[in-house]
Amino acid sequence: MGKTIRLTMAQAVAHFLKAQMTVVDGKTVPIFAGVWGIFGHGNVAGMGEALYQVREDLPTLRAHNEQGMAHAAVAFAKASFRQRFMACTTSIGPGALNMITAAGVAHVNRLPVLFLPGDVFANRIPDPVLQQIENFGDGTVSVNDAFRCVSRYFDRITRPEQIIPALKRTMQVLTDPVDCGPVTLSLCQDVQAEAYDYPASLFEEKVWTQRRPRPDTDELAAAIATLRKAEKPLIIAGGGVLYSQATAELKAFAGMHGIPVAVTQAGKSALPDDHPLCMGSVGVTGTSAANAFAEEADVILAVGTRMQDFTTGSWALFKNDGVKMIGLNTVAFDAAKRDSQPLVADAREGLKLLSEALGGWKAPASFTQSAKPRKETWMAAADRATAPTNADLPSDAQVIGAVQRTIGGENSVMVCAAGGLPGELHKLWQAQKPGGYHMEYGFSCMGYEIAGGLGVKLARPEADVVVMVGDGSYMMMNSELSTSIMLGQKLTIVVLDNRGYGCINRLQMGTGGANFNNLLKDSMIEMMPDIDFRAHAESMGAVAVKVSSIADLETAIQQSKGNDRTSVIVIDTDPLITTKEGGHWWDVAVPEVSPRKEVNAAREAYVKARAAQTIG
Repeated sequence: MGKTIRLTMAQAVAHFLKAQMTVVDGKTVPIFAGVWGIFGHGNVAGMGEALYQVREDLPTLRAHNEQGMAHAAVAFAKASFRQRFMACTTSIGPGALNMITAAGVAHVNRLPVLFLPGDVFANRIPDPVLQQIENFGDGTVSVNDAFRCVSRYFDRITRPEQIIPALKRTMQVLTDPVDCGPVTLSLCQDVQAEAYDYPASLFEEKVWTQRRPRPDTDELAAAIATLRKAEKPLIIAGGGVLYSQATAELKAFAGMHGIPVAVTQAGKSALPDDHPLCMGSVGVTGTSAANAFAEEADVILAVGTRMQDFTTGSWALFKNDGVKMIGLNTVAFDAAKRDSQPLVADAREGLKLLSEALGGWKAPASFTQSAKPRKETWMAAADRATAPTNADLPSDAQVIGAVQRTIGGENSVMVCAAGGLPGELHKLWQAQKPGGYHMEYGFSCMGYEIAGGLGVKLARPEADVVVMVGDGSYMMMNSELSTSIMLGQKLTIVVLDNRGYGCINRLQMGTGGANFNNLLKDSMIEMMPDIDFRAHAESMGAVAVKVSSIADLETAIQQSKGNDRTSVIVIDTDPLITTKEGGHWWDVAVPEVSPRKEVNAAREAYVKARAAQTIG
């Protein structure tokens, strides 16, 4: 029998995590950058003591909200292109359940994060314990079962030796390009404290490297044959291009073969916005240039994208009757969507092999050359939308223009999530470097923004991390603003106050609905609130200012560069103005019957628009 080490189960987890390594830019580094922890009775005695023992090698970071810290962990993994990640530990009950939303974010976006919630007693002697949910028909259920649907791998540890295979399976999932996503190890609180003679080999340093599957010979041949016949090819680049570190290969492929490139929300920054073949965003929030190519394309090479409805215009965007799709993706599920020709492979390897096989083949010159005037037309429209204004209430686009001009350089990372800003940023923000645009739009999670910005800053401390957030999302979650200050991680946060949920109000109006329950003025409230976001941010330790014009906003951003901690700049904006140029129809079901003529008119337009949809 080999050498063993007697540890509690929780200690075994901590020692295992600190021994897992990876290679980034030629340097071996811990694959777990740290553990976010909010302690309670379900983890303070077990995991808390264990993490204290390894604090020099595996830092434990304290947050203010379990959902917020989990968002930060998710954002860290995204900003690290999935090469490194973090763990999160909480007590049982509400502490654990607070992480469910962030688990959903990680699952939808295929991002690695390890959740370590405490659980009830495995021996059940003290039952029911504080915060325990009692299921009258199933004695094995606890609140942590809610993690099952938002975890790539779930395990409940009811004996200390069970952690051995569970930890090994955990690492396989977190590092696998196909299965990558959140892992939940539900740790019964009594078992956390139980000791076991663990094999010493479990704690030996292990280096994890990125697996790069190469394509099947037949699939590759089929993709090459399809591309060679293309007269109007288009590349749609998704987040998988960034996670594969395939940006150089994408740039070379597009240039070599003269194919325009459109980008999804997750794929934006895979090709610099100023590249002549980068047509910008595609789909519902797309540029006029990208969507024009998408509508006429006869072959679409979809690289590292899951083809979400915002990308496909709810599958009404691609209007060429003979269009063929090639799905270059590590995940067969994504590669074969909508009868696509699957090319199951790593994005970097797949693009290299495709380019080698295509040799000197190029798209027709007249087609490639049409990219220039289309892009020029779009950029003129974008410049008009983002130009400074003296209006009492500027638009989101005008605020974006001010931020771009003052802090949108090569060293900046733009962070945002739900609401109207993602649509405007997807169209208008000019990303210059891979990872310079960080948008959570897979789950479209309000409240991700500030916590996500903190995670990005931890992953990229050298970057100017800029968070743009509406008042609605700010009110949902702002606690990690204080955490950023505690940890010395400076963010620049621009709060756009349109006094309600402006984006969904516009959608409500667009579907014929009355203005109701979205903007504060249209809600059933006794008193119109006047929230001082500047004072609130300042009370949490930020350097904060409120500005009243675009010119003042630019001045404030310039001044914030000299601040030694997180800076918050607040500006009032118009809730109704949005960039009309670009974009595409999106399938939002309109009521079939209504006493309101506006809804009936919207329904008629909806039925007509649905006729352009394809059924997969």
